Amino acid sequence: MEIWIGRNGERHGPYKEEDVRAWLRSGQVSGSDLAWREGLADWQPLSVLFPDAMPDTAYTTGSTYPPPAASMPGLPQTTAAALEDYAGFWKRVAAYILDIIVLWIPTMLIEAVFGIGAAKDVLKQAALNASGDPHAMMAAQVQFYTTMWPAFLASFVLAWWYYALCESSPWQATVGKLALGIRVTDMQGRRLTLGRALIRYPAMLLSQLILFIGFIMVAFTERKQGLHDMIASTLVLNGRASEFKDASSKATGNSGSFNA
Repeated sequence: MEIWIGRNGERHGPYKEEDVRAWLRSGQVSGSDLAWREGLADWQPLSVLFPDAMPDTAYTTGSTYPPPAASMPGLPQTTAAALEDYAGFWKRVAAYILDIIVLWIPTMLIEAVFGIGAAKDVLKQAALNASGDPHAMMAAQVQFYTTMWPAFLASFVLAWWYYALCESSPWQATVGKLALGIRVTDMQGRRLTLGRALIRYPAMLLSQLILFIGFIMVAFTERKQGLHDMIASTLVLNGRASEFKDASSKATGNSGSFNA
């Protein structure tokens, strides 16, 4: 179980539960320090989360805490408030429309290379010749998609890698999201891995295929998550990644000592 500790308005971690328990017993952290873990609705004092790990004597005011966070390199400095500042529905819709526009030009170029103009002309002519014959019209459509499937596949791969590479980049956002000042993170506010970002885009297509219900869920869920966010375990937060120090795996390696 990973534990996040809040101090002076900043969120630090994640730390291993056994390490946090050890720090409580040794007095390195106070039972009054707030902490959060997956599944909690709100932050709780460590004394409430781990009462069995509290030392026999209360942590005295004369005890020395570890050095302040500002002197500790590599610690995430994202505040707890920022991690609860979820991007709203309409802002995400606007970002999505901008991304469609960004992808439109390369998509048109790909389809032009594969001859979509000629394929559409053939389809139109077949529709005229079909004279209301549904079987002939269906055959013409099958021929059209048989001819153009490489272009559609290439466009899909382009969009997939566009979203995955952008959302797992230091931007943590596509061009549309960057323009609207929002970013994509994992459930702990960290930068996405490429693997998680690659999962998110197909999940987003699923949100579209079910009559956009997966997108509409953003307006009603507690953390403003769409279906694709839930599948990929991601959040969309207000603020550009450049405004926050990265709370990614760069902060690992702290499991042996508490540096908050």
